[in-house]
Amino acid sequence: MTDVAFTIHPTPVGDALLVFVADRLAALEILDGPAEAALERIALGLRVAPLHDDAVGADLITQLDEYFDGSRREFEVELDWGDVAGFTREALEAVRTIPYGETASYGEVAVLAGRPRAHRAVGTACARTPFSLIVPAHRVVRADGSIGEYGGHPEVKRALLDLERAASE
Repeated sequence: MTDVAFTIHPTPVGDALLVFVADRLAALEILDGPAEAALERIALGLRVAPLHDDAVGADLITQLDEYFDGSRREFEVELDWGDVAGFTREALEAVRTIPYGETASYGEVAVLAGRPRAHRAVGTACARTPFSLIVPAHRVVRADGSIGEYGGHPEVKRALLDLERAASE
């Protein structure tokens, strides 16, 4: 494997782009357009263009398949936090504590992250997470319980929440 590599794996909610730096996940994005556009954006952040490698992330691909068949509730992968720092990282770490099949509001995540009034910053952190699914931003909902936009794809968020609820029953 090269130091920075990517692969694309189909999931029930769209193709997942997985980018690894060494053995750490640098990005997992559910594609809603051409992979090239996402790769270009990610390459700018990493300051290097990932090379395609079908062998990269084989263990995570197995975990993703298990997640979508309802048999996996947590992911075991080392994350490359790269430029994710400050409150964004604190918020995303708090999001990771939301149990499978449950939800928390943006305000509740702000409290968990130590800044009770930063609910809008939590929304920004969720929208910009480089680790879709692994950091379960789909479990963060509005204060009134509505699910919100999820990057303009509320149907994906609904599918993930429904999958987790069904597997939890």
